[in-house]
Amino acid sequence: MNNKVDRLFRIALVLGDGLALIASYATAYFIRVHVDPRPYEFQSQLFVFTTTIAWLVPILLIILAGLGLYKKTIFLGKTRLPEIWRLFLAAVLGVGALIVYGYFVGEDIFPVRVMAVMSAALSLVFLMFERGLVRFIMKQIFKKNYGVQRVVIIGNHKNTDYLTNYIASNPGCGYKISGIVADEKYIPIDLRKKRFGTLGEALKKRKVDIIFQTDEENTEHVFREAIEKQMLYYFVPSETALSSHFGDMELIGNTPAVLVRLTPLTGGAALIKRLFDIVFSLFAIIIAAIPMAIVWLILKLSDVHHSPIYSGERVTQYGRKFRCYKFRSMRPEWSGMSPEEAFKKMGKPDLIKEYHLEGDSIENDPRITKIGRFLRKTSIDELPQLFNVLRGDISLIGPRALPLNEISEYDDGSLILQVKSGLTGFAQVSGRRDISFEERRALDIYYVTNWSLMLDIQVFFKTIVMVIRRDGAR
Repeated sequence: MNNKVDRLFRIALVLGDGLALIASYATAYFIRVHVDPRPYEFQSQLFVFTTTIAWLVPILLIILAGLGLYKKTIFLGKTRLPEIWRLFLAAVLGVGALIVYGYFVGEDIFPVRVMAVMSAALSLVFLMFERGLVRFIMKQIFKKNYGVQRVVIIGNHKNTDYLTNYIASNPGCGYKISGIVADEKYIPIDLRKKRFGTLGEALKKRKVDIIFQTDEENTEHVFREAIEKQMLYYFVPSETALSSHFGDMELIGNTPAVLVRLTPLTGGAALIKRLFDIVFSLFAIIIAAIPMAIVWLILKLSDVHHSPIYSGERVTQYGRKFRCYKFRSMRPEWSGMSPEEAFKKMGKPDLIKEYHLEGDSIENDPRITKIGRFLRKTSIDELPQLFNVLRGDISLIGPRALPLNEISEYDDGSLILQVKSGLTGFAQVSGRRDISFEERRALDIYYVTNWSLMLDIQVFFKTIVMVIRRDGAR
């Protein structure tokens, strides 16, 4: 699936799972009260019970995500057995989690034990039915050739023949062959018209989302091509290499393929992170609305001819460009210029060297207004970026959003663009402007390749401490 359809699919699946869970628990309650002939000693409050479950659904969804139930390989796999087993675990663990929650808050979620058992059983049934329906809809969408991932298969191996046959004969599998780079003997006769002499030729003439490599020739070069062009890379291992694979193993038909990931921040983890971004940014915008309005008014009164909000073009995940919002802290005549251009234009080229030696910042920068210095020291100038977080341009935590002219300075820019840029990040809390460009780049790459929820939590609280203490702010 391409990125847009993949996001829509995951959102639909999360919403469907949530509704299925609420319906299953409510049904268990209804059966015990209105169908089960045995008397009950508790007061019937179906609406209150259902509302409580609805509020607690995020706990259940986190369990589903933790069990990998939002991975494409589990959901769209050839067999449903791995998914059913994980759904069974999720159903049992979900009921257990609610019982534990009720114990700590001093509230019985389930008035009687049999209701907990029925809730677990029905949640398994409802989730299987709901996911089967979503699966059917997705396959019909794929058959209409919408949302499929365009594939190039490269390699002189028998698996090339198998993969091309499988994808070509299964239009609902979610893949479409854009090109094949292999000797003719490994390509079915009816698909040889899609053959290219080199990978470079295939990528130049066809739109591609995924590269499948079935042999071990020039793997580093092929992988680098995938990284630089923001594509997924699958390596189809030989039988002897299966025991030493790294990454996520998927089955394409009956052939195992390893998705070589550059970052753990994918699938369910990325979805949970996005949900947190939405909730946090909405809450923060509401809390900061009045302070932001006051700052906007002060900036407008101090310069009626220019907007208090500055928007500069930046680059985020997969090289996507967006407008990054900040309160204007720089004099308008220097806005939109690189530091080098501005210092040269104002007749102070000697500041260029000092600027880079001080970690791309200098004390009493002549480009910054007096109000701007205060806004930057307090990080208030960053508040409008909460709207970027809400829109999905950036995340709350991630690598720094890079201006277009800085991308070329990053030897590993493609690595950094594997995740969304952030309002704050690991590099910022490790020294903000007090560390060199090379150190910031290394820290950004570390974050991308070693992301974890615990790392995000550490960055979040360190950011709060640094803002309060104004560490590294200039």
